[in-house]
Amino acid sequence: MQPSLSKVLVAEAIGTFTLVFIGVLVSSAAALVGAPEGVITLTTVALAHGLAIAVMVAALGHVSGGHFNPAITFGFMVSGRMGVGRGVLYWLAQVAGAIIAALILLPIIGRGGVSAGTPSLVPGLGWFSGAVIEAIGSFFLVYVVFGTVVDKRAPAGVYPFAIGLTIALCIMGFGLLTGSAINPARAFGPALVSGSWSSQYVYWIGPLVGGAVAGALYQWFMRAKGEGLLTVHGESERRAA
Repeated sequence: MQPSLSKVLVAEAIGTFTLVFIGVLVSSAAALVGAPEGVITLTTVALAHGLAIAVMVAALGHVSGGHFNPAITFGFMVSGRMGVGRGVLYWLAQVAGAIIAALILLPIIGRGGVSAGTPSLVPGLGWFSGAVIEAIGSFFLVYVVFGTVVDKRAPAGVYPFAIGLTIALCIMGFGLLTGSAINPARAFGPALVSGSWSSQYVYWIGPLVGGAVAGALYQWFMRAKGEGLLTVHGESERRAA
């Protein structure tokens, strides 16, 4: 039995909320409390983001497919696995979850803390270079989603870890350059609440382009001949079985 649309959207909001809540805290809390240098490292930040997504995909993937990211949803839309109308609703739920997380954090760690947890480009990195990096990272992520979740040939059960580890490796690889949002909602929620809008368009253009290319490539080139790809509910039913 397919879950109702309201349950699906709440699941998407909760998953995105978790990513933003944990992501902003791990990125800013150490500095706010004056913790010794080295307590929070890039590896810590990477693992926190990756684990947040891994556990939420495991917990909620059978409800909504566990996108928690407009770039992943866009990959589904471009590949024809999801209609535009439903995709837009996913986007709204994801952005709402991100904003709520940032709003809850505002009185806890202050505007400065939320701002510190908002992805931004390293000084000297141009917006085009930043967008290219974010696009490539998002391509990796969406390609892994299609390869481990959507493709019926993939082993069931590996996908939460594969997706979480992809996010972690992207943060380790280029988190110091762009913050490695690879997720428009992850960037937008904290930016809206903190007012830190620097290069915000990079975190929409890059991930959406990367997600679209990955979804289209897997749909029209990588899948086996004669085999379809599971839809969002099809994949949910298979993983829950």
